[in-house]
Amino acid sequence: MKTETMVPKVVSTMPKAKVNDIQIDYEVHGEGFPLIMIMGLSGNIDWWDPRMILELSKNFKLVMFDNRGAGRTDISDKRYTIKLFADDTVGLMDALGIFRAHVFGISMGGMIAQELALNYPEKVEKLVLCSTNCGGTKSVLASQKVLRMLMANRNTVSPEEIVRMTIPLLFTEDFIKKNPDLVEIAIQQILKAPISNKAFMRQLHAIMEFGACNRLPQIRAPTLILHGKRDILVPPENGSILAEAIPNAKLVYFENSAHGLIEETEKVIRVLLNFLTES
Repeated sequence: MKTETMVPKVVSTMPKAKVNDIQIDYEVHGEGFPLIMIMGLSGNIDWWDPRMILELSKNFKLVMFDNRGAGRTDISDKRYTIKLFADDTVGLMDALGIFRAHVFGISMGGMIAQELALNYPEKVEKLVLCSTNCGGTKSVLASQKVLRMLMANRNTVSPEEIVRMTIPLLFTEDFIKKNPDLVEIAIQQILKAPISNKAFMRQLHAIMEFGACNRLPQIRAPTLILHGKRDILVPPENGSILAEAIPNAKLVYFENSAHGLIEETEKVIRVLLNFLTES
């Protein structure tokens, strides 16, 4: 992977929309059938790989946004739950006049996508669950070492130190060593609008309370599950658990990828496009 492949984003809109009790920051790229892209814990629009935005926007109208409390979206005083995040997502779709869309969620965004597909099945054409789990006792947790890294005290370090501590959870050690320039680009993108410690903990608590395993057989949307075999944050066994529970789901593993799948982005894009464009 070469540094020049990290092309700059071309943004067609950067407005906010009033949804429920908050203002949601969002972007729209491209034209065509809508594809809603939901980011994970602490992430925001800036975290999406520009190559993915560029390629997917050639075929779809991409709608990306900052979840409640993240990036440039309001925090609010409500108790955070994955269901609330799903309600926010549907509220944004309604505000943009989008009745039905493909829904793609990564990590916590994949949990939100599950909840959306379960509570608003009429809204989901196709579902993509990436680097995520179904929560509850049936999911496989990260190791204690990884969980300690994730939940380290964020009040005593700078935003940049937090981001640099997070990088090993997102990318493989090999990728970090071989691509220092790309890693630095990713760090600077994340630092554009870092999440507050308060909002991070509220999002984390929402994840800890989430559980959809027993409801997954109710999902009727065609579903694609993507997972890196070297994911230490959400172990790859979770992909199989999702695939077994969701009727007719398709599971694709990426042998050399960690949580963010950046190691094999081009392959991920091809798999995504094949799934989303097939009739």
